[in-house]
Amino acid sequence: MTDTHPSQPHYMNRHTISYIVVASVALLAAACTSADDPDGTDRYQDAKSTPLTCKASHPRQAATATATFNSGDRIGLYVAATDSPLELGGNLVNNAALTYNGTAWTSAKALFWDEGSYNAFAYYPYRPDISSIEDQPFSVATDQSTDRTATELGGYEASDLLYASARGVSASAAPLPLTFRHIMSRLKIRLIKGEDFDGAMPTDAAVYVHSTVTSATLDLEVGAVTRAIHGSTHTIRAHQDDDYVFSAIVVPQRLTNHLPLVEVVMNGVSYIYDSRFVFKPGTEHLVNFVISNNPEKIKIDISGEIENWQ
Repeated sequence: MTDTHPSQPHYMNRHTISYIVVASVALLAAACTSADDPDGTDRYQDAKSTPLTCKASHPRQAATATATFNSGDRIGLYVAATDSPLELGGNLVNNAALTYNGTAWTSAKALFWDEGSYNAFAYYPYRPDISSIEDQPFSVATDQSTDRTATELGGYEASDLLYASARGVSASAAPLPLTFRHIMSRLKIRLIKGEDFDGAMPTDAAVYVHSTVTSATLDLEVGAVTRAIHGSTHTIRAHQDDDYVFSAIVVPQRLTNHLPLVEVVMNGVSYIYDSRFVFKPGTEHLVNFVISNNPEKIKIDISGEIENWQ
């Protein structure tokens, strides 16, 4: 008898092979997400197959316990072998830009670990034009009153240089923790109504910080800034935090001469405070500025210092 279905065994074989492939995939998935490894992290069998991801903490998170980086913020990341100095190039990771999407930090190009032990260094805000590891130029904005826009940071935030490092780390499926800290100095000025000031104080005062050098150099491996030796002094317009509270980011430095330091312009009247001053790195300096009817009779109270302010 002639076989009227010569192709039937072929179909049966194809179906059988398909079942085997599906079953194999299912077994592989089960192996990657077993009860002992529910998230499948054991699938990274070697360092080179392990994605390098990061989790960054802003200094304010110590106080608020919530994320204080904004969506679109970018940090710069270097990762170098522990037995080698950090260099501009040739590291495991070279100034990679990681962007915060509101939930996680992502890189345009996937990053992976390698075998061995590493040191990680990160800074914010990101700059694509890094030219030196030991002496990277950086300047604070002279107008820190400007607000953030959709495409640019405000002058204050762009000046507030943050730094983080993690040493002796190796390949892990868990995100690399980066705890950032302030490395600039902050001058916080609080305006207080004096007893002889007539009426209510206006909320549209302008506050300036004079006589400071605004340029510095950054050591990316150490996480320290140094005032530019030949830098020029400039006037900084402070950011208004509240009706009567202003802040300015200042390069750490020492003012050895008695110079104009803080100026408050209110109702067309200028109040100026002259002083020597030491701006310490990672430190907030609080100045209470008591406003009088007579600009010659202002009172100043330097209330103290806060290290790595929130």
